[in-house]
Amino acid sequence: MTEPAAQSAAAPSPFPAIADYAFLSNCHTGALVAPDGSVDWLCVPRFDSPSVFAALLDRQAGSFRLAPFGATVPNSRHYEPGTNTLVTTWNTRGGWVVVRDALTMGPRIGEDRVTPYTRPPADDGADHMLVRTVQCIEGQVEIELACDPVFDYGRTSAKWTLLEGNNRVADAVAGDQRLRLQSNIPLGIEGDSVRGRHMLTNGEEMYCSLSWAEGLASPATVDDANARMVATTRFWRTWLGHARMPDHRWRYLIMRSALVIKGLTYLPTGATVAALTTSLPETPGGERNWDYRYCWMRDSTFTLQALHWLNLDWEANEFMEFVADLKPNDDGALQIMYGIDGRRDLTESTLDDLSGYAGARPVRIGNGAFDQRQNDVFGAVLGSILLHTRRSQRLPRRLWPIVQSQAECAARVWREPDQGIWEARGAPRHYVSSKLMSWVALDRAARLAEIRGAPDLTKKWQAIANEIRADILDHGLTEKGVLRQHYETDSLDASTLLAAITGFLPANDERLRSSVLAIADNLSEHGFVLRYRTEETDDGLSGKEGTFLICSFWLVSALTIIGEVQRARDLMERLLRIASPLGLYAEEFDVATGRHLGNFPQAFTHLALIEAASRIVYSERLEEFT
Repeated sequence: MTEPAAQSAAAPSPFPAIADYAFLSNCHTGALVAPDGSVDWLCVPRFDSPSVFAALLDRQAGSFRLAPFGATVPNSRHYEPGTNTLVTTWNTRGGWVVVRDALTMGPRIGEDRVTPYTRPPADDGADHMLVRTVQCIEGQVEIELACDPVFDYGRTSAKWTLLEGNNRVADAVAGDQRLRLQSNIPLGIEGDSVRGRHMLTNGEEMYCSLSWAEGLASPATVDDANARMVATTRFWRTWLGHARMPDHRWRYLIMRSALVIKGLTYLPTGATVAALTTSLPETPGGERNWDYRYCWMRDSTFTLQALHWLNLDWEANEFMEFVADLKPNDDGALQIMYGIDGRRDLTESTLDDLSGYAGARPVRIGNGAFDQRQNDVFGAVLGSILLHTRRSQRLPRRLWPIVQSQAECAARVWREPDQGIWEARGAPRHYVSSKLMSWVALDRAARLAEIRGAPDLTKKWQAIANEIRADILDHGLTEKGVLRQHYETDSLDASTLLAAITGFLPANDERLRSSVLAIADNLSEHGFVLRYRTEETDDGLSGKEGTFLICSFWLVSALTIIGEVQRARDLMERLLRIASPLGLYAEEFDVATGRHLGNFPQAFTHLALIEAASRIVYSERLEEFT
C-alpha cells in the first residue's frame, strides 16, 4: 500500500488560514478573531485555562460572532495603532460599519481575585472581559450577534438564562464557571447559544461584552464600553511609549513584535507563554501538534535580549523574578518548561472528541516534553541571568544560588546524550546544540562568578567551558569543518546557528562561516530554513514539516555576524514580507503554499525577529560612521 498524499496547507477547508486570525490580549489571556468576525479561540481566565471558544480546533467547539448579517468578508482589518485592539471595517449593500474588539484593560481597582498576582501589581490590569463595539458610519446595516460558548475544550455546553426583567443580559453557566453576556440590544436564547439582531443606522452604535470578572462586572452602556476601549488604547500606547523603537523602515514590525511579546506575558507572575494556542499543526493534517501555552526556559535568553534592547527593563526584571521563584527538580536542574504559575507537572493528554484544525490530530493539552532531559536549558538560564546582570549592573542575591545550581548541573551532565533543543521524541543523542549551550552555561557562569567576586569558581567553570568547547570541535564537525546535528551524523541542524549568536566561535572563524553557509545553502527551501530534514532525523514522529521561522531569523543574525550583511538583509526583507496581514507570525512557514503553520502567534518567532532586526539596524548605524 502506498502512503496517502500529503495534505496541502491550502486545501479547501472550513477553517480560516492560521495567519488570517487577529490576536487580542489582556496580558492574562488572549483571543483569536477570524476574518468573519468570529472569536474562535478564548480560554478564561488564563492562557492555560480550558477554552470556552475552540472553533479553531473543531468547528462545533464554540465561537462568538459579531458582524453584519449575511456577510463574511470584511473590507479591511487593522490594529488601532500602537495597541492590540482590532478594528474591522465592513461594507454591505446597505452601508458601512466599524467593529472594534478588545480584551480590555484599565486602571486597577482593588485586588485581582480572578487571577491573583505573585508579582507586585502594576497600576493597570485586566478587566477580565471581551468588549466589542459597532458603529454605523454610512447607511444602515443589520448586525448579527451569535454567542455559542462550549466550555472545557468543547466538552460542556452552556446553560443560558436571561437576567430577570432584562433581556439585554444573559448568563452562561457550566459547573463552577459563569460568563455574562451584556449588550444594548435585545438578546434571545436559542438552544445552547444567545443571539441578537439589530439594524444599525448612520451614526448609531451598539456594543456587547462577555465578562468573567469578579461579580461579572460589565459595561452598562455604549459610553461605558467605549470608555473601556479608550482606557485599553491608553494602556497599550503608554506601555509602548516606554520602549526604544528605532527610526527604521522595519519599525512597524518591530513594534508589532513587541506588542505580541507583551500580549503573551502573564502579568500576575511575569511568565511568557510560547504561543497562545495548542495543537495548530506543524504538518498539515498531521500529528505534529503541541500545546505551547507554557513558559520555556530556552526562550529566556532571547526574551531578555529583546526586552532589554527595546528598553523594557521592567518586563525583563519581572521575567527574571519568575525564574527565581521556580522550583527545580530533585537534582537541582530547572525543567525545560513550566506552567505560567510555575507549576511543574504538565502531563500531556489528548482531546479525542475534537476534529483538530483542518483534521490535524491528535489535539493535545499539556506537554509531554516537560520532563525530558534537554541539556541546553542550563545555558539558556545562565545566559539570561548574565544579560540581566549586565543591564541592571547588579547580580541579585536570590539569583546567585540559581547560577551555582545550574552551572553544577551543566558540569555534571554535559557529556550525556539528551533529546536536544527540538525536543525529539526519538533516542537520546549527543546533539551539538546541547553541547554548545552547555558551553554557554559554564562560560556565562564563569563571568557571573567574576562579577560576584568568586575567583575559584571563575577558574573552575571556565576550565569546564574550555573542555566542552574542545569536545565540540573534536567531535561536532564534519570533515568539511561544518557543525553537525549530533556526533553520529553529518546531517545539518539549524540549531547550530547558535554558535554564531552565542559567540562560541569568532565571526572570522572559517568553521563558523562554513557552518552558516551550509545551512543557508543546504538546509533551506526557497531561502527559508528547516530545523532539520525529517527524513534524516529520528524525532519519533512521521510527516514532513514546514520551514521554521525562528531558524530563518537566526540565519539572518548569523549571516550578519559573519559579514554577509547584504545576504542577511535580503533574507530579512523576504521574512518580513510573509508576515500575516496584521503583522503576526506562527512557528513555521510552508513555502509551497505561502501558509503559516504551527501555534500562533509564536513568541519565539517574534523574539528572533527583534534580535535579527537589531543586528542589521546596528550594522547599518555603524556604516553611517565609517
